[in-house]
Formats: sequence, C-alpha cells, structure tokens
Amino acid sequence: MKDIKVAFIGLGGRGDSLLNVVLSQNENVTAVCDLYADRAEKAANKVEEKTGKRPIEYTDYKELLKSDDVNTVVVSCAWEDHVKIAIDAMRAGKAVALEVGGAYSVHQCWELVKTYEETRVPFMFLENCCFGRRELMVLNMVELGVFGKIVHCAGGYHHDLREEIAYGRENRHYRLRNYLTRNCENYPTHELGPIAKVLGINKGNRMLSLTATASKAEGLHDYVLRKKSDDEFLCNAQVNQGDVVTTVIKCANGETIVLTLDTTLPRFYSRGFTVRGTRGMYEEATDSIFLDNGEDSKFDWNWRANKVGNAADYTEKYEHPIWKKYIEEGVQGGHDGMDYLEFKFFFDALRNDKPMPVDVYDAASWMAITALSEVSIAKGSAPVEIPDFTEGKWLRGVVKEEL
Repeated sequence: MKDIKVAFIGLGGRGDSLLNVVLSQNENVTAVCDLYADRAEKAANKVEEKTGKRPIEYTDYKELLKSDDVNTVVVSCAWEDHVKIAIDAMRAGKAVALEVGGAYSVHQCWELVKTYEETRVPFMFLENCCFGRRELMVLNMVELGVFGKIVHCAGGYHHDLREEIAYGRENRHYRLRNYLTRNCENYPTHELGPIAKVLGINKGNRMLSLTATASKAEGLHDYVLRKKSDDEFLCNAQVNQGDVVTTVIKCANGETIVLTLDTTLPRFYSRGFTVRGTRGMYEEATDSIFLDNGEDSKFDWNWRANKVGNAADYTEKYEHPIWKKYIEEGVQGGHDGMDYLEFKFFFDALRNDKPMPVDVYDAASWMAITALSEVSIAKGSAPVEIPDFTEGKWLRGVVKEEL
C-alpha cells in the first residue's frame, strides 16, 4: 500500500494522543470519527491546523468505512467496541491498527483471527510497550543468551487510576462502567506483550492455562468517599473490580508468567517487567540487572545495596539495534518514544507489504486473558484453558514477526 489514507475511530484521550503521533509522521489523515461530535470536530481542527487539509468528520464509524477516502483505520475507541470495529474494518478492506485493551469473550478473539485469515487485510495490535527501550534491550539480551534459559517472567499494570475512573461520567470515559460491573485482569497487554516476545509466544511456544485471583474492592470506594463525597450515585455504587488481580499463566515450554493488575490503590507507576533466567535477571521496578555468568565479579547477596538501578551500565553492549538507530535519529512522541516507533513500524509494514510486528495472533492471545481471567475469578480462581489461536502453527514457529 503506497497511498495511505488514515482515519481515526475514537478520539478521547488516547485517540487524541495517537493522532498527534501520526500527524508528526506526516501521514495523510483523511477522516475522524467519534460518537461525540465535539471530539470529532476538535480532531478535525487539529488536522487542519497541522496540514492545511480538513478531514471528513463522522459520528458513525460504519459510514466512515464506506468511504473511498479511507484505506487505513486506527481504532482507539472504548474497549467494548475495539474488536467489533476492527472486524468490520477488515471486512471493508481497511487496514487496521487496533489500540490495546482486553477482550470481552474468547469468541471475539476467534472472530478477529478468522476475519483476518479470510480477508488478509493488514492488521497490527498497537501494544506500544513492545517497543520500549528497556523491553527491547532485555529482549536482545534474552536472544543473545545472556540470562541463560528463561524460566519465569512477571509484569503488571501498576497505575493509580482512581481519579480517572471516579470522574468517568464527567469525562465520558469507559473505565468507570467496567470497574462497576466486571472483575478481571482488564488491561493485561502492556506487561504481557513484551513477555510474550521474550518467551516466543505463538512462535515456538504458547500459553496453555491460567488461574486468576482478585482481592476485595475497597480502594476506589474509599477514594470516592474522601474526594467526591457529593457524588451520591458513586458513593452508593458497588465496585465489582478487585483492587489487585493476580493472574498466573503456564506455558507450553514450561515457563510461568505472573500478571498483576493494580489500579485502585495509591502507588507509584510501574509495569513491573521482570525476566528470570538460569544465568541472571532483569527487574523494571528498580531498573536493575543481575548476572551470574562471569560479567559480575561474584555472587553478592547484598546486591540491592550496591547494584540497584544499574541497567544503564549495560546499554552500550546490549542496546537493541532498533533503539540504537532511534536514538541517533532523535526520539520522538509520547510514552518515551514508544508510540512513535509502533506507528513507524506499522506504516513501514503497510508500505512494503511486510509482516506486522505485533500481529492478529498476538492480539487474540493477549486480549483473551481478560475474558479468561474473568471466568477464573468467577469460579474461585479455577484453572482455565487458553485457546491456541494459531491452531498449531506455533509449533513450527511459522507465525512470523519483525521484532
């Protein structure tokens, strides 16, 4: 695809941020769509100010998909509509860049995969953390064998979102209704994406089963009573989403993964990215590396006292080639440059008919964790099977990727 004509579907906070990234890459944004006309108008104004051309405004995405002025869509609307719109877009022949979020059923994930396999319309899952500097450096170290054989990985969405959730009605944000009615690992892909790359998920390995356990829900209610006591509805509402959800995943090659959702208690931000191997480890919370392969002078049980925060010492030797080039060219965009990189790879794959670096099988496998965790929690942390969305192709590693 040479003449890319991009439309945005969903222009809340995340959609607006991604629009900035795409405009910074001088891509042709021809249409914008949101259920709220004022958001679509605001986005159209931004595009016109940046490019001198005004995109067509829509409030109905199905009308947008009929347009010949669009051949690529960025889906960044509320979680509930992600998969449906992506499927409709592929059936309309529009390439898809799908923003992250968990699925509401396993059936949705199968439909996403089947639609792609039937249409072969380009599809990429916008998991920006797969393009993070440290995540890619650690991936490079794993591929070079620095950590030995990988045994265990962990990660989390540790992000205090109490204010955002509590003001969901005022800000027309989807998280509030989800927290009131669901109880699951609702946002697994920031941590799972980089881990899946490390473990070769769908490329010679796969996730077999999970158990999920949710704590009680107290944090959001306490916050509302103290910070928003005039909101009678929310003060009396029952929050269903547990404050901390822990999901344990078993992989075909024997590794384990622990995911943690932690968004309604006071805390610092972290994705908790942790990789454990027979020769060493990386821990994101302290940005630290420990190696027992000759690079460290000795095994030091007091390691935390003198080696916390040492990952930067390894960048010269192990920086991923993608980031070496990126730093030379100049890091741009949001989320420490990750957003810019993911779209750079997306548009490059579109123009040159390359495999997408985060593909439909990744999307289905990672998004399914939300629906499956909901089932496990409802059944008292019961084990739940994770489907093989590649239908056996993972065994030969024939589901290709760029990263």
